[in-house]
Amino acid sequence: MAFIQYAFHMNLLIRPFSRYHILLFTVLVSSSSITQASGVTTGVDKQAKLPYWQYENGAISIRFIQRLPDQTRGYFMARGFSADRSELIAGSCVFQTVFRNISKTTTPVTIDYDMRNWQTIQNGHTGQPVIREEWASKWNKLNITVPAKLAFNWSLLPTTQHYQSGDYNWGMATFNLTPGSRFDLKLSWKQSDEQHHIVLPNMQCAEDLQIDPQG
Repeated sequence: MAFIQYAFHMNLLIRPFSRYHILLFTVLVSSSSITQASGVTTGVDKQAKLPYWQYENGAISIRFIQRLPDQTRGYFMARGFSADRSELIAGSCVFQTVFRNISKTTTPVTIDYDMRNWQTIQNGHTGQPVIREEWASKWNKLNITVPAKLAFNWSLLPTTQHYQSGDYNWGMATFNLTPGSRFDLKLSWKQSDEQHHIVLPNMQCAEDLQIDPQG
């Protein structure tokens, strides 16, 4: 049975604002999706109206969609985080991540990943995503309430996951990079026990734009 994280579905892909759309198209080419080497595509996500980077190979599909810091601030403040605690998340380069095992049931494969094996590459320096367990340690030190921690935990992409054919889930991935930063993301996963790697080049954290959502 497909694994689906329901807890935050209706709030994660908040439609951003018309003036931001104009800014997007000054950065991205007008085509809605540009095919690159090795199954990597980028463009503007139709639902979120924000840039995405995606890899697909017939068995795995993973898409990273920008989230505006203001979206993340509002989301977590509505779930019990104070403004300053929400800022810690909003300023950490957040992407909405959609992960699917798209292998056919007639020729199924299993997919396993561990985010601790992923790497960000920026100006010759490597880093890692900030996983649930690291955030949990931070929240314990900052005395975040149990309901707020629970909401946060369910909002993040799981650190590890096993997918059968047809399984999928989604959640936020955080990368501890400043808003507007550009980086390459090296993904690693097992596909029926065979190790795979791919680099998504020139990803960009969303700019910290202060835009009136009614504008």
